[in-house]
Amino acid sequence: MTEYSELRALAEATASTVGSEVMARRQAGFSWETKSTSTDVVTEIDTWAENAVVELLMAARPDDGLIGEEGASAAGSTGVTWVIDPIDGTTNLLYDIPGFSVSIGAEIDGQAVAGAVFDPVRNELFSAALGQGATRNGDAISASTKGDLATALVGTGFSYKSAERERQAMVLQTVLPQVRDIRRLGGAALDLCAVGCGRFDAWFERGLSHWDWSAGALVASEGGAIVAIGDVTTAAAPALNDALLDLLDQAGV
Repeated sequence: MTEYSELRALAEATASTVGSEVMARRQAGFSWETKSTSTDVVTEIDTWAENAVVELLMAARPDDGLIGEEGASAAGSTGVTWVIDPIDGTTNLLYDIPGFSVSIGAEIDGQAVAGAVFDPVRNELFSAALGQGATRNGDAISASTKGDLATALVGTGFSYKSAERERQAMVLQTVLPQVRDIRRLGGAALDLCAVGCGRFDAWFERGLSHWDWSAGALVASEGGAIVAIGDVTTAAAPALNDALLDLLDQAGV
């Protein structure tokens, strides 16, 4: 438990330090290019941020492993692996829209034990450690108590691949009429934190990568939400979880 707290503190310090510099670099201007599709963007800030996160983590814990979205990788020898999304929500960063973050998770033998997600636009630092709850800027957070799906605000996200986006649009034809409304903020890490603090009553997304959910899923679950990781990742207020899963099954997710 003590180690979890130490990992959490390091994730918090690293995410907030790098995230604060991200804002300065955003205002100064930056270059960018595409990755898997013409709409899947990586900026020079993403690359800088991952290098900066790795440098800070390795200075503190040089024998840990790590995996990052932009290619950082090390096996490590301690059993601890850092899972890094240097900028989750890069398209929002590109267009100067709120909803991007620096996300850093720590896992031991494949289980998330600590993590932090820093939103530099709202200056909000979400963090959690296994068995120790979740916080926003140091204050405890908790998931929604909503039990009625018809009045639930539900978040989701979309793929960069056109065929998958078409499928996701069809899913919304079933889901949207049966909930209060749908929100698409553009970054899974902050979406999961939104469930953890009750801003969203529930959330789902298909096709996430490990770094998209590692820290955010722990924040959501430690906030009291029910989280399931898979081809479709879901997070929901406990009283909504079964209804959400039934609705997604009905929609063919």
